[in-house]
Amino acid sequence: MNKELIIDSNSSEIVIALLEDKQLVELHKDKKNNNYSVGDIYLGKVKKIISGLNAAFVDVGYEKDAFLHYLDLGAQVNSLNKYTKLALGGKSRVLSMDKFIMEKEIEKTGRINNVLNSNQPVLVQIAKEPISTKGPRITSEISLAGRYLVLVPFSDRISVSQKIKNSEEKSRLKRLVQSIKPKNFGVIIRTVAEGKMVADLDSDLRALVDKWYKVAAKLENAKAPKIIQGEINRTSAILRDLLTEEFNNVYVNDQVIYEELKDYIRTIAPDKLDILKFYKSKLPVFESLGVEKQIKSSFGKIVSIKGGTYLIIEHTEALHVIDVNSGHRINADNSQESNALEVNLEAAAEIARQLRLRDMGGIIVVDFIDMTEAANRRKLFERMKEEMKKDRAKHNILPPSKFGLVQITRQRVRTETNVEILEKCPACGGSGEIKPSIILIDEIENNLRYLIQEQNEKKLTLRVHPYIYAYLTKGLWSIKIKWFFKYKTRFTLQPASSYHFLEYRFFNKLDDEIKL
Repeated sequence: MNKELIIDSNSSEIVIALLEDKQLVELHKDKKNNNYSVGDIYLGKVKKIISGLNAAFVDVGYEKDAFLHYLDLGAQVNSLNKYTKLALGGKSRVLSMDKFIMEKEIEKTGRINNVLNSNQPVLVQIAKEPISTKGPRITSEISLAGRYLVLVPFSDRISVSQKIKNSEEKSRLKRLVQSIKPKNFGVIIRTVAEGKMVADLDSDLRALVDKWYKVAAKLENAKAPKIIQGEINRTSAILRDLLTEEFNNVYVNDQVIYEELKDYIRTIAPDKLDILKFYKSKLPVFESLGVEKQIKSSFGKIVSIKGGTYLIIEHTEALHVIDVNSGHRINADNSQESNALEVNLEAAAEIARQLRLRDMGGIIVVDFIDMTEAANRRKLFERMKEEMKKDRAKHNILPPSKFGLVQITRQRVRTETNVEILEKCPACGGSGEIKPSIILIDEIENNLRYLIQEQNEKKLTLRVHPYIYAYLTKGLWSIKIKWFFKYKTRFTLQPASSYHFLEYRFFNKLDDEIKL
């Protein structure tokens, strides 16, 4: 599979497009002033304990307090709180993890008021970014992600990604990590670690341990709320998680980001440095590489699929609903059941892509075309699971119900990606009203007179819709000729097929538009 990453940076945000075989599958928008990204570590202060919810609200500096549930504390939260208290007192520099005495694990069915107190400083990590009117969701089970491993302080457990299916490889990786893992650190072995040697894993592990001690050092004399450790930016995180042999190109149009990515790729995969390319053309990078057109065609309520099939995607506060329609896609040689299966299998691939592309989370209900045969429903279920394997977000898919509905739950950690694809009518500006066309010629003449007599413009160019051009140049004594003699100045008149009927524009001798 051919993978490409295209990065468009502007003054307010970075937009990242992931293409697989030239098809847009993921679109990420990263605000440059976003201080509450998933993975950021904060020193927060407990503001309120809500016993009824078995949760606490924690001040991390956001306008709304972050939500911390008892189940998100982590089994070793008492050890974390003890270490945090020592670090705040300046003792973390001499307190290495291998000498740290762990506290007893909390009970799974315990109460949060037995663990936390109001105004207590707590070290937390952003698990879900602020969405709508809600503040961030946080956890005190800190984890630090690397290229091959995820480090979990105050744990001794070693676990392997479920996507690694080979049991022998799982055992090999566990043995390797067990031989290099420091005391009081847990490790999660990532999918990309499959087939890697101990030197690669050891290098990654050492970097993560150093990162943890830097977090501890920043806690000295810190006052809550305060950010302690920012996650790497979204672009680097995607490269860290996805960079494989399948990646062919990474295009970026910003020199600063280009240099940052060059250093990052040199660190994690120096052999892939040649895939990074700096985009210099004046044409927008998304437009030049065909991304803009895909964005416009892939977002919106109605999504067309080849062959006439289309999806209708509706969003509500509680869930997302997707309706599959065959349109005019009918094969006369097939039965109704065969046609339905063919359309459903094709729609399954597009639905999986749409979930990734829009980063839709929560509950998704898909209304496929009804099929009566159980074997066909099983085929659809298997296809849906196969297509969703490409999705990095945690998800769960239920088999089709007797009503033909497929229910999906997908992890939501960020605000859903939404792209406004409808454009304002250029004639009315979205108001639904336009100036009377009968006065258009008078309006053009008044502006022409103003530019010639009042602004003393020379070598003017007037561009209009081709119909208006034909009207202005019709006959021997055309309106254009009459204006020449009336204002004693020659100007250029040009047709512009891209203009709407009532649109016209003036340009100076440098071909710069004159704003009126």
